Amino acid sequence: MDVTTADGPAARFDAFAASCPSRRLLDTIGDKWASLVIVALGLGGRMRYSELSARIAGVSQKMLTQTLRGLERDGLLTRAVTPSVPVRVDYELTPLGQSLLETICRLKEWAEVHMPEVDAARAAYDRNHA
Repeated sequence: MDVTTADGPAARFDAFAASCPSRRLLDTIGDKWASLVIVALGLGGRMRYSELSARIAGVSQKMLTQTLRGLERDGLLTRAVTPSVPVRVDYELTPLGQSLLETICRLKEWAEVHMPEVDAARAAYDRNHA
């Protein structure tokens, strides 16, 4: 897809091509922790690290930190540090992150609705390939 920006034509991206940089972005947004962080911030608004950690059950401190850094690097969220004792750090989706929210929410909802069917398919597959 050719994209035109305010500065003129942008690069052509094709995620099917092995060398396409958009694959790295798909790796990020396809990660379960990144998806859950995006949804949590999209539905909950600005949140502190501890609030995100409590909201997303099972995420380790290391994974949450790596995920937040990656999403900040990609411009999908902002990190605001407020000098206080202790220091307050808040995370919030950027407009770019907000533009992804509906898609990620729909994917999350699809997974929740169709999990019984997937479980049944997995069980049938395992029976037939044991």
